[in-house]
Amino acid sequence: MNNNNNNQFKPSSEDVEKGHAAPPPAHGAEPHLARRGSAASEVGKQSTVYCRVAIVAVGFVCLVAIVTLLWYFMGWIWGLQALLVAVLVAFAASGAWRWFYIATITAPRDIKALFRYIRLLWLVKKLQRRNATVADVFADHVAKTPDKSCFVFEGREWSFREVDEFSNRVASVFHSHGYKPGDVVGLLLENRPEFVAMWLGLSRLGVIVPLINHNLRQASLLHSVTVAKCNALIFGESLIEAVEEILPTMPSTVSLYQFNDAANGQCQNTAKDLTSLMLAASKEAPMALKPSHHDQLLYIYTSGTTGLPKAAVITHSRYIFICAAIHYLANFRSDDIFYTPLPLYHTAGGVMNAGQAILFGATVVIRKKFSASGYFPDCQKYKCTVAQYIGEMCRYVLATPPSSSDRAHQVRLVFGNGLRPQIWPQFVERFGIPRVAEFYGATEGNANIVNIDNTVGAIGFVSRIIPSVYPISIIRADPATGDPIRGRNGLCQLCKANEPGVFIGKILPGNPSRAFLGYVDKKASDKKIVRDVFKKGDSAFLSGDLLIADERGNLFFKDRTGDTFRWKGENVSTSEVEAQVSNVAGYRDAVVFGVEIPGLEGRAGMAAILDPERKVDLQALADGLRKALPSYARPQFVRLLTKVDMTGTYKLKKLDLQTDGFDPDIVKDSLYYLTPKGQYEELTKDIHAKICSGEMRF
Repeated sequence: MNNNNNNQFKPSSEDVEKGHAAPPPAHGAEPHLARRGSAASEVGKQSTVYCRVAIVAVGFVCLVAIVTLLWYFMGWIWGLQALLVAVLVAFAASGAWRWFYIATITAPRDIKALFRYIRLLWLVKKLQRRNATVADVFADHVAKTPDKSCFVFEGREWSFREVDEFSNRVASVFHSHGYKPGDVVGLLLENRPEFVAMWLGLSRLGVIVPLINHNLRQASLLHSVTVAKCNALIFGESLIEAVEEILPTMPSTVSLYQFNDAANGQCQNTAKDLTSLMLAASKEAPMALKPSHHDQLLYIYTSGTTGLPKAAVITHSRYIFICAAIHYLANFRSDDIFYTPLPLYHTAGGVMNAGQAILFGATVVIRKKFSASGYFPDCQKYKCTVAQYIGEMCRYVLATPPSSSDRAHQVRLVFGNGLRPQIWPQFVERFGIPRVAEFYGATEGNANIVNIDNTVGAIGFVSRIIPSVYPISIIRADPATGDPIRGRNGLCQLCKANEPGVFIGKILPGNPSRAFLGYVDKKASDKKIVRDVFKKGDSAFLSGDLLIADERGNLFFKDRTGDTFRWKGENVSTSEVEAQVSNVAGYRDAVVFGVEIPGLEGRAGMAAILDPERKVDLQALADGLRKALPSYARPQFVRLLTKVDMTGTYKLKKLDLQTDGFDPDIVKDSLYYLTPKGQYEELTKDIHAKICSGEMRF
């Protein structure tokens, strides 16, 4: 890694001088010492300010004197020229010219985004005035292009008419069974067009549909059903065993509907045969009470790496905004053919991608499960023009052997979240990708942004010219807890350029782009709101993510709060170290976290690398990390995993690994430690004991 990259792991000299990135007082330090240092710092700052004022005053007097003398002795023409020069000198000295320079070079980006944002707001307002639901908008496309391909799955094309008729049959069945607006019917089904058509049909009745992760089992699956207060559960025949595992503890009020590939198939004993019921139902929409534009549509569960899933509330207006926002800002077209191997139970696949068919009449190719080797061959086969990724997918695809399909596709744009800057150039170069629309956002949040100008590594931007147009900000916060750092007035503080902080979005109730609908669990919702942000009484959504904005307003993801750890007096970002470890280890899965060593301040870095075949060259790993990372950011311990757990959106889980630590009595995988010579050697029980006793120091 070059020196510029190394700087991202440590505060700049300016930050240290200003106290922005200064380390906290050592544990056990006397409080008055901290106060004394603070007072000295304040005196130093005041002295600096006085010096600057004095210099500016002297300079101003000199300029006035020079202009006056020239005017008096040489005439008004010379005096006017001198005055203009003086104004330019003062302007340059003030630093104000820099704002105009930044405004000039970012204006094309900002103007482009502004026009796209206006188109988005126009559509949102139009549908709001119509009181339109998602099903209403879909019906418009059915009427316009009934025979156009809506979804493509495993070689079969579903026309808009077929999807409409399928969804109407679902609505007819549940309407005849007495389901009404406000009822909740969970959906547990693998990726397939019927998944979307089912919740679309239920939405016609005003029924709320929780989209449940089909990979969940036992306690997590039961929690997803109960936290949403489901009245019924639809599940696929391949998931019978998962449902039967939770039946003894599932509330008896939950009715079961089983969807089979064929009618009159074998069903779970207590479940109704939904496939057969649908065959007998009308393919016309039932006469039912129409839901409202602001009614609840879906519950989409967060896929966090810790804890049980939380059900985020998605209304019709919120679904429309999320889908339309990525459509306009990323410059999608209705004639695009979209490719998604992502799970449809999450926002990225189920809203941003599938929604392009529902709301904009595009064609969406659905894959049952992600395959790195099949990614671009699929795009080539189905003539896709827009492809989606998330998490570590791009790294997996990049790790596949070169093939003829690498550039034999028609993809003009890839969009998603999680393409790391460390592999961004290699990915677009190898696969010939003209544009990358990296986005950032949370299902439940209102702080959503998109990279519209191909800036490598950026997840979006905030305008330096008119930042108030889209009220998002980065505020100073504790990187370990995410708690805002407030000023003397009790309000939050904005970060300066290149200063990491927590990303927030201002909450404006009633505005679909600024509202925070939260979770079904109100207590969980309250934890994501920060109040009294920039004035008393205001509030904002607290993302929990550490971001950095450069001078031009480009935003870059740094880490999750809590994932950053402190070692050798420096803050270490796990996401940045993970990217380097993965690159050096041949694009393998890697997670990095901090572990405590008895008697030492902070946490030492530990990397867990998926290497079931033991192909990682530890010497090459040590050499590569020594070149790529500063000394304090290099993992002190390495664990070679035989397997690794992942969420449905390809986020690596690390809590259990962090709990295991580096104890050979607990960890059954191979463990290694970084020796003073800079090599990774086997971590034995004897070495572990010496580290914990302090006999061996780091």
